[in-house]
Amino acid sequence: MSALRSASLPRSMFTTRKPPRAGRPAWKCADKFKRWLRKLPCARCMSAPGDRSNPIVAAHVDHAGGKGTSTKVADRHCIPLCDDCHKQQHAMGWKSFELGLPTREAVALAAAYWQRWPDRGEWERELEAQGGEQ
Repeated sequence: MSALRSASLPRSMFTTRKPPRAGRPAWKCADKFKRWLRKLPCARCMSAPGDRSNPIVAAHVDHAGGKGTSTKVADRHCIPLCDDCHKQQHAMGWKSFELGLPTREAVALAAAYWQRWPDRGEWERELEAQGGEQ
């Protein structure tokens, strides 16, 4: 069937027009950090991790800097939020939402979590070995 289809349709029908995505640069990616955050309580309501109906997610603090068109900020600018609080954050926007955080400033809170992450030194060494920026 596919041989018949390819013989009757132009080749352009089977190729993508978009170039392949280059992906996020290594210095923006810290998957282990996000996994670690998801094991912590929600930074806003202190909901405990492990609730399948309201899981903890690593929420990117968009106004932390380094965000471009169609890209996220670096993973180091994440805080743990339960799914309910994360939805509230999207509905309210960061400026209003962060007033309910313990520090009242999401960027500072994200920096504190980044500093407390036990594997940060290992991540930074691996990044340096790859020749990545920070």
